[in-house]
Amino acid sequence: MPKSKYKFNHETLSFIKVRASLKQKFIRGLTYLMSTIVITIVYYSIYTSFFDTPQERGLKRERDELLLQFELLNGKYSQVEAVLKDIQQRDENIYRTIFEAEPIPFSIRSAGIGGVDRYSILEDLSNSEIVIEATKKLDKLAKEVYVQTKSFDEIIDLAKNKESMVKSIPAIQPLSNKDLTRVASPFGVRIHPYYKVLKMHSGMDFTAPSGTEVYATGDGVVFDTDRSKRGYGNTVIIDHGFGYKTLYAHLSEILVSTGAKVRRGAVIGLVGNTGMSLAPHLHYEVRMNDNPINPINFYFNDLTPEQYEKLIELASQTSQSFD
Repeated sequence: MPKSKYKFNHETLSFIKVRASLKQKFIRGLTYLMSTIVITIVYYSIYTSFFDTPQERGLKRERDELLLQFELLNGKYSQVEAVLKDIQQRDENIYRTIFEAEPIPFSIRSAGIGGVDRYSILEDLSNSEIVIEATKKLDKLAKEVYVQTKSFDEIIDLAKNKESMVKSIPAIQPLSNKDLTRVASPFGVRIHPYYKVLKMHSGMDFTAPSGTEVYATGDGVVFDTDRSKRGYGNTVIIDHGFGYKTLYAHLSEILVSTGAKVRRGAVIGLVGNTGMSLAPHLHYEVRMNDNPINPINFYFNDLTPEQYEKLIELASQTSQSFD
């Protein structure tokens, strides 16, 4: 029970009990209440500054667990990325090389994921930097995997056609030349037999008597035949597919017709001296995407390494072409 307050009365020389008014009681009570609230807030602020609430401790444990799982996933991502890089290198240096496919440009393999606002929806999340970075990595990995799967699809198609490709690529000499004595002029810049000026000779010349059989050097379809008294004279062009064509010029006779299918080794004509020809011989060309390339690189089916070296040596001894 609260102690009573007394006031000394100088007139009566006695103590008089002081009675507080209702207003004073209200103010006093309100003061106590406010003081209590302020002290409680101060104590709570100090406590929460140094000690976590059970809820906060639970959230922190959950956050730490999530960060740990993210680090583990990041490690697994790095392993998957390393495996993908190895697959890409094998694809470029082995598979695409074997099947003579063009390499995939780096700009396509490493192309980014478009859209500046692509990740804006994630910016309001807690730990948004981590989430956005992880999402970017996964998007990049998904793009690279997609490009690699398309590459493998192409390689599979090439593998299915490999057997046909091997049969179609020009791989033998166009006439019987076992003793290698019929090479007259190789591929390259040579003196023209009529104009006596240096001119690009876009094939190889093989000397042989008129009537000598001329063979298709790979499977294909006769693309064109031309009977002419000018230029290459009587000519056969075979389309072997895969970008390869071969040309056989100055023939005395053409034994195939346009559109006919031929096999490697089939007789397609006879050596002659038609067109602008200096003497009976066969002018033979190999073309890739309609651009002449050196035929000497396409005799691997009927020449040993020693014979190949000898053929190169013999071909280099002439400075004038026969056409």
